[in-house]
Amino acid sequence: MILLYRVFTTLLYPFLFLIIFLRKFLNKEHSIRYKEKIFPSFFNVKRNSVSKLIWFHAASLGELKSIIPIIKKLNRDNNNLEFLITTITLSSSNLAIEELKKFTNASHRFFPFDVNFLMEKFFYLWKPDIIMLVDSEIWPNLIFNAKKFKVPIGLINARITSKTFKKWMMFPKTAKKIFSLFDLCLTSNLETKNNLLALNAKNIFFCGNIKLISDINQNDITNINKSILKKNRFWFAASTHNGEELLCLKTHSLIKKKYKNIITIIAPRHIDRVKKIQKLCEYFKYNSQILNNGDLISQDKEIIIINSYGILQDYFKYAKSVFIGKSIIKNLINVGGQNPIDAAKLGCKIYHGPYVYNFKEIYKILEDNKISKKIENYIQLSENLINDLKSRDKQKNMVSNLINELGHKILSATIDKINNFIK
Repeated sequence: MILLYRVFTTLLYPFLFLIIFLRKFLNKEHSIRYKEKIFPSFFNVKRNSVSKLIWFHAASLGELKSIIPIIKKLNRDNNNLEFLITTITLSSSNLAIEELKKFTNASHRFFPFDVNFLMEKFFYLWKPDIIMLVDSEIWPNLIFNAKKFKVPIGLINARITSKTFKKWMMFPKTAKKIFSLFDLCLTSNLETKNNLLALNAKNIFFCGNIKLISDINQNDITNINKSILKKNRFWFAASTHNGEELLCLKTHSLIKKKYKNIITIIAPRHIDRVKKIQKLCEYFKYNSQILNNGDLISQDKEIIIINSYGILQDYFKYAKSVFIGKSIIKNLINVGGQNPIDAAKLGCKIYHGPYVYNFKEIYKILEDNKISKKIENYIQLSENLINDLKSRDKQKNMVSNLINELGHKILSATIDKINNFIK
């Protein structure tokens, strides 16, 4: 199977040109640096041969955010390290460039396609001393080249769900061969630990989900509507999907019986639906406002519909209670759930529907610590929100402190294992 994979990816290589140029045309790739993914001549190697190079591969934005605190701590603890961070997505590259300005010994590159000759060239040019793959980034050609070049390789925040495990076990010999090559596995949950044992992995440790250790500097969060949010009662529905806005408006109707001037703020996951949401508000006879970037909330509006991306933290900071979307629609049962971590770190009490497959272990941690709660319908959501609106900001501070303390414990356990690994 490994030979077949290598033949297939090599034959696929010419078609990757077409794919990546199409993505560039659609503005889904960096206009210049996309070449790092496919041309060895653009690997752009910059490193100090005296230092030990640790290569972290984190596919996208969430994984990258989770390893930044680890890199910072390793850099403080060790004097002779360099860091190479590779990612796949455009958004993660933008964050990496911004974060790595704080380092003099770290570089970001786009991850090359997992074609054998590309990986061989990448290893030969960069000469990494340690490799750390994040979450479920299992790339066979990378892993086998790590062994070929005798580079220790670890998997951190490993996440192998039962669904993923069944797919790997369709090719048990190949799967066990691949996972046996890892020298260290730090898992995000106990289910993954058991699945890795069955896949012949070794040196497996459960440290907790490192996505809980990501840093948020509240001083960096600004909101033009700060004064309005602080003096009015409001609740926030984040990353809602089609059908969930109806739940929000019905919830608003019940809360309004208790708090006449309640404001409901809705941030849809896809802002191309804002007009549709406003029409739904008109059907319920609610005064609504589509809030563009830089707009002030009008005093006579009770439903605010956010029409911009990248603003969730701006509202989490001031909200006591948040409903996280993509969780109440049954046909999304196998792909449900949006990331609740930022809301928790900013002290919000979190509500969600029953369908949170993508973040079920995170929600389990939050639920165990009474930070999140599952609701089945708008009646349950409104009852909980009414109760929250009675409380003071002290509860918000308690939530924030609790989740940050948990994150510090996970960071400490993770760093201990990695420090021992890189010695």
